[in-house]
Amino acid sequence: MIPRLDAEKIAARDPETLEALREGAEGVGFLTVHNTAIGAARMRFVLAAYRAFFALPDRVKRRVDMAGTDASRGWGAAGSEQVDPDANPDYKQYFDCGFEAPETGLPIYAPNLWPEQPDGFRTVIKAYYRDALGVSMILLRGIAEAIGEDRHYFDDKFDRPMALLRGNYYPPRPEWAGDKDFGIATHTDYGCLTLLGSDGVPGLEVRKRGGGWIPVVAGPGEFIINFGEMLEMWTEGRVKATPHRVRGTTEERLSVPLFFNPNYEANVAPMGSGDVIRAGEHLSRRFNETYVHLQKAKA
Repeated sequence: MIPRLDAEKIAARDPETLEALREGAEGVGFLTVHNTAIGAARMRFVLAAYRAFFALPDRVKRRVDMAGTDASRGWGAAGSEQVDPDANPDYKQYFDCGFEAPETGLPIYAPNLWPEQPDGFRTVIKAYYRDALGVSMILLRGIAEAIGEDRHYFDDKFDRPMALLRGNYYPPRPEWAGDKDFGIATHTDYGCLTLLGSDGVPGLEVRKRGGGWIPVVAGPGEFIINFGEMLEMWTEGRVKATPHRVRGTTEERLSVPLFFNPNYEANVAPMGSGDVIRAGEHLSRRFNETYVHLQKAKA
C-alpha cells in the first residue's frame, strides 16, 4: 500500500505521520502527500502553462531545443530521452529548467532556456519552482527525522541544489507502440526526492517488491513522492528507490516532477562510511546515459 500523508503533520513532527513516512520510505518507496503550500488551483494554473507550451508547433519549440546544448535545459522532443537502454527512446515531450549558476561552468547549473511563448510562461514556472523547492525541503526534513537522523541533516547540502523541474507531456499511446515503447520506460530516479504533480490522468505504475505493478494517481493539489538512487545510497539503503514507468493510455497526460537534488559538491556516500561520492558526478553520469543528445556528444 502507498501511504497518503498530510504534509502539515509531517512539518509538525506528528509521531504517527512520521512513522507512516518511515514505512513508506523504507518499504514501497512511494508516498502521496496533500495539504502542502501548493493547492489544487495553483497546480492547475501551472499545468495550463505547460499545456499551452506543448501545444505550440514544433518549429516554435525548437527555438529552445536542448538538443543543441550540452545541458538539460529547454525542450526535449519525443524520442530525445532513453531511460532504459533495452527499450526504445521515450515518446513523451518535456521541458526542463533548474538552478542557475553559470559562473561554475558546469552544465548541470547552466542558464535556463525560456521560450517567448506562451505569454507569462517563464514567470509562472519560475514561481512554481521556488515554491516546490520549499515543499520538498519540508518533506526531506521529515524523511531525515523518520529514519533516525537529525531533522536538519540535509539542510546545508541543498543551498545550491541541482534541482531540476520538468514538465512532461505524454500523448495518447500511439497505435504503433510495441512492447519496447513507453511514455517513460522502467527506471529509478537518479537523485534524492521527487515531488510529482499531475493532472490526475492515470498512467504511472510502480513496481511491487514481489513483482507486478501498482497504479498510482494523484490529482492537482496532491503530490506523488518517490526517492532516487542517490538517497538510497546516501542512507545506506534505508530509503528505497523503486522502479516505475508510464506505459501510456488512450488519454494524454501532463505531469510536473521536481527532482530535488543536492549541491554539486555534496558528499552522498553512505552516512558514516568515510567515503566520498560527489552528488554532481553521480548525477552528471546518469544524465549522460539518459539524454540522447548527451549520448551523441559523448560518442
